[in-house]
Amino acid sequence: MRVATRLALATTLVVLFGLSSAAGETPAAVPLPPYAGAYQPQTVDERGAWMMADEAERSLRDSPALIGDPALNAYLQRVLCRTVGEDRCRGIRIYILRVADVNASMMANGTLQIWSGILLRMQNEAELAGVLGHEFAHFERRHQLNHFRKARTATDIAAWAGLAGGRYGPTVAFSAQTSIYAFGREQETESDMLSSRYMQASHYDGHSVGAFWERLMDEADATALGRHRRSTRFDRVSYFDTHPATLERARTFHAAAASAPGGGDDEHAAWTAALARWREAWLEDQLKLNDFGGTEYLLAQLGRDGWTQDLLFARGELYRMRGNPRDLIAAADFYREAIILAPDHAEAHRGLGLTLLRRGREVDAETGRAELRRYLTLKPAATDAAMMAALLS
Repeated sequence: MRVATRLALATTLVVLFGLSSAAGETPAAVPLPPYAGAYQPQTVDERGAWMMADEAERSLRDSPALIGDPALNAYLQRVLCRTVGEDRCRGIRIYILRVADVNASMMANGTLQIWSGILLRMQNEAELAGVLGHEFAHFERRHQLNHFRKARTATDIAAWAGLAGGRYGPTVAFSAQTSIYAFGREQETESDMLSSRYMQASHYDGHSVGAFWERLMDEADATALGRHRRSTRFDRVSYFDTHPATLERARTFHAAAASAPGGGDDEHAAWTAALARWREAWLEDQLKLNDFGGTEYLLAQLGRDGWTQDLLFARGELYRMRGNPRDLIAAADFYREAIILAPDHAEAHRGLGLTLLRRGREVDAETGRAELRRYLTLKPAATDAAMMAALLS
């Protein structure tokens, strides 16, 4: 990184985090600067980029994966407005997509999409605020436009270097191309720092976001272990990485939170209530990823405050799907615990019945058939009712 860039980032850190030079002095919260409003495209290239963004937004609006729940959408919009301010959030349209992977992104025209996979992994409203603030920072700082300009300049340099040839041509072309990725990582770091400032101004707990990134690293390790793969290095980046090292991102939010006066709120109760309707469906999507190690870690994290029927049912499904003999014993126990908490949980009776029948022991067979009959009683119009009836016959 160039010296000038380091100095600029250091200055930004001081301003954004409100650090005090006096030893022992409590730092004061720095108010947000006035909002200049959404940027309007000026040049032909910019207008073309906005037209592409508008077309992408229309596709999102009509996507079969779109979650149109008015209450959930209104909740995310309220969190965004609380995080960045009412004047800033008015021009942003949030689209929630039912996709099990972890992702959120912002377009230059104010379109913000967020996937259910990242929402499932959050544990409080402050973590959501950090992610939404990060995406809005891209919008406010016009990162998409700046990245477009950078990429166009770099590709022109690479093309000319390729035409010129010579001893240093390939090196120049490679450096020009990798500079695009380095520029993107600088923008991501800037967005993290600005998101931390939004959270400080809105009294959210910034440590929550750091903890969120730490859990994502631990989940990736659990996935790698379950698939007998080498763990990822989270403290370094390659030439072609689009984001900073995950460990660096966690430390950015922790450093910002440590400098904030009076700590902050995580709004755990509001978050739990907002996601209650959707969590079981999103857990079902997670199970389809065939990621035993990562899913087991995720369920354990979600169950830290107590195992609910949806978490116990999902854990039973996870172990039944892997299907080792010892897994079937554990799965049956998880289903039974879910049924104790929710006796009319039809799918838990189904899972228990299938597990007992699969164990292949006559002592379990009659109990398994009784559980399947209970499932059909609770859900006679189930899509797999005919198959369950065939098993009973």
